[in-house]
Amino acid sequence: MHDVAVIDDPGAAEVSLDPVRARLLAELSEPGSATTLAQRVGLTRQKVNYHLRALERHGLVELVEERRKGNCTERMLRATATSYVISPSVLAAVEPDPARSRDQMSARWLLAVAARLVRDVGELITGAARARKRLATFAVDGEVRFASAADRAAFAEELAGAVTSLVSKYHDESAAGGRAHRIVVAVHPTVQREEKPEERG
Repeated sequence: MHDVAVIDDPGAAEVSLDPVRARLLAELSEPGSATTLAQRVGLTRQKVNYHLRALERHGLVELVEERRKGNCTERMLRATATSYVISPSVLAAVEPDPARSRDQMSARWLLAVAARLVRDVGELITGAARARKRLATFAVDGEVRFASAADRAAFAEELAGAVTSLVSKYHDESAAGGRAHRIVVAVHPTVQREEKPEERG
């Protein structure tokens, strides 16, 4: 089971967005059968089976084992990932394109860049899995508290300068066998969310 999987098929995206099927995916972080799931989600086994077949058809759940119980065979299934992200390529005709506007101060441009990041990394993960190779990536995630808008602007300017300097130092247009890498650096306000009761301990 993967930690995160990217859904890039419109049919799979539609299936995963159904509330009942999304609940079943969450329940299947550990293997389960239609019978055990029916008890947890309050549906008949037949209805759960119907939803599980749709999820399985689109590769969102997988068969772990089959258990014989009298004259019946109990199919134990598990979600293929702990969590899922839907790629913007699912809505290819209207997916965000950062090239349409390069306003680096625009939150909507940042969103378009983030959407492209999800799409591209999703495609790379799929390709690496097919080739049975490891995908080399790197990310930095942190938080900084600015005393003022002026400090934030100064930080952004200094960060841009530092990144530009690093790119100039390591970029080699003529490197034989070299591979281009995309760099995304973003700064945005932290979203404050209420903790769920179980997260408070």
